Amino acid sequence: MILYALSFFAANAQSEIAMPKIPLNRQLFHDNIDNSQKAILHLNSKTDTIFTATDDFDINLQLTQFLRVRIDNMEALIEKDSSIDESAKFKWLRGINDMLTDFINDYKLKKIKGILLGDLITAYEAAMIKEMHHQPITPVIEENEMEIGKILVLNFSLKDNSGINDSKDLLVLKACERNPDNILTILSQHPAVPFADSLLIIMAYRKPEEFYNYASAPDALGKKIKAVNDPLVRTISQMAAMPTGRFFFPFLDEIYKKNLNIDSLQTLAGNETAYYQLLVKTEINYAARAQKGDTAFVMHVLTEKLRSKAIEIYIDEINALHDEKSDAVRFKKIDSLSAQDLYYLCVLGEEEIYTSSYLGVYKRIWQRMTVERGDTLLRLVNNDFYKKFIRMAAAYNVLGDFLQRMDQNGAERLMKNFVNDLEKNSTLEDAVDVADSYASISDTALRKLLLTQIKNNQQQNKKSGNLRGQKIYALLNTIFTSMDSSKSDALAALGIPPMYYMPLSLLKDSSGKVIIQQFFYGDKDGVNIFNSFLRTYTNANWKITRKPEWAEVRSVKGTPIIIYANKPLDTEKELDAEAQKDLGFYLDSLNANPTVILHRGHSYYVKSTIQQLPSSAKLVLLGSCGGYHSLNQVLTICPAAQIIASKQVGTGVVNITLIEAITETLRQGKDLNWPLMWQNLQTRFVGDTKEKFDDYVPPHKNLGAIFIIAYNNSIKE
Repeated sequence: MILYALSFFAANAQSEIAMPKIPLNRQLFHDNIDNSQKAILHLNSKTDTIFTATDDFDINLQLTQFLRVRIDNMEALIEKDSSIDESAKFKWLRGINDMLTDFINDYKLKKIKGILLGDLITAYEAAMIKEMHHQPITPVIEENEMEIGKILVLNFSLKDNSGINDSKDLLVLKACERNPDNILTILSQHPAVPFADSLLIIMAYRKPEEFYNYASAPDALGKKIKAVNDPLVRTISQMAAMPTGRFFFPFLDEIYKKNLNIDSLQTLAGNETAYYQLLVKTEINYAARAQKGDTAFVMHVLTEKLRSKAIEIYIDEINALHDEKSDAVRFKKIDSLSAQDLYYLCVLGEEEIYTSSYLGVYKRIWQRMTVERGDTLLRLVNNDFYKKFIRMAAAYNVLGDFLQRMDQNGAERLMKNFVNDLEKNSTLEDAVDVADSYASISDTALRKLLLTQIKNNQQQNKKSGNLRGQKIYALLNTIFTSMDSSKSDALAALGIPPMYYMPLSLLKDSSGKVIIQQFFYGDKDGVNIFNSFLRTYTNANWKITRKPEWAEVRSVKGTPIIIYANKPLDTEKELDAEAQKDLGFYLDSLNANPTVILHRGHSYYVKSTIQQLPSSAKLVLLGSCGGYHSLNQVLTICPAAQIIASKQVGTGVVNITLIEAITETLRQGKDLNWPLMWQNLQTRFVGDTKEKFDDYVPPHKNLGAIFIIAYNNSIKE
């Protein structure tokens, strides 16, 4: 009778089998199944008469037919089969209902798609046949989706199947195949699966950093890893077992290839300079390999360790001595470093290094070289981060000096390479570097060279069909051409707000006032520049009101303007930060949204100002050293803000002159015309002050910022 019933399943899949009389003691089981069938029909709507698993009516109809006919037929055949004893009938009926209720629960939790219902029912039938024949259900699990397999291996009627353990292992393997990035997480929950060793070896080579974390864990998987016989796994396990494993981990590739050994590295534990220099040497070696398509294990880990050590050991100390008058004292920490060592202080310390620190390090690079040639320096570091070095040199106004340290052909070739392959980078960093650098170049011939190469690259990307490349180079071409022609029409076509001027109307609030917030910091210089600021506005056009934590400067004639400036209270006690916070709360209580933000203070305070930037800001002046390097951070908060910043040394005289020119122009009811304002300001500075003013970049020449805005606009479109 069993053989008849089993063959009948397949032959009469869609034909309804008459249900025999159901004994009273099993009626409840059939009722439960009926209720589960109805619950599935109503999963998406209580008024549904078919299971709406998809947007296709025909598919939904077929799934509903499966649910009704196939399930009813299974019930009928179980009842009709005289070879199935009473206990087995209970088991199979309960199994059917469990299968349906598990589907309902998983569907509600979005763990299974509705379209798999038919496959689930068919798979349960197949597993049922296997179990009745005393055969393992593993082939059924193999043939079906993981979601179906999970329901089957947990089913009451199949829990004692001879293949249940193999089936569960198979589901772990399916989970690993579907989620290759989460293999180690999956294995940590199932460390005893027979294929664990093979997958662990794969993951050691694919994700050594994550593998290290699991190898160091004192759990079952950690023990399993230690027992795997593979050279890379053994190397990582050895490091993970050591308290100082992270100290050695950046050199994993060199240790694995036996170019270094852990015992020799132990001697560097107390020598921070030697450790830093080994990081530099290894980074340079890895850069050469990467150019040949050979990426070292955890290369990014080594680079990040090099970055952190550059800042922690050297840059932080040089920065901290910024007030030290003697360069010999300030830069003593780097006396023992080579030109290559100093190079990485520049390119990896970009976000932390002060302007004066950078210029001091840059000067010492050449002092360490026998032949002071730019191309020689880049060869020494295998051109690692050379685009970053060029951008920073441009930003700090030493690009001309750098290019003059090589022959003309070499300089031209280098700059062409600088603007090549921008489309191959997954981020916009290289493209922004190019835009920033172009704005800093005054050499007409070099500008022409870069613009020609950008146009060539645009055409090459057009021929190859690279849309991202076309977009990047087209935007750069438009922006650079616009800058050279001093016309904003092209920028307007890119959806960029006017950069050549700031309309007064954009700065006014709904009541017609311009709200300006100025950030001061409570060191010695901060007190002086705050007092200088107040003296500038002590005239008939302005009224000053002093509050405990800030001052309010209001125009009494012309356009209503209010400047809120926190007092430079003691920074050691963080009273200046408290004043800024309280002023922010006060402005919020007034529903006053500043559209102009003025940062006054050293570059190490810029982060604090940026963290407090209101999204309402339309114009931001970063009046500190190197404020130019914070453009992207500002634009993340204020996507369309115009930014004025210095590439090198910010100075109080220039800042207050700029601020006075901006506020006076607005008070007179005029728009801010940047080219005209810069032309007029040029005549107000002489000598050293004029040189410092020349380092300030007006909004219409902030090409990196303009590029970011233009690219983001193009993505939205």
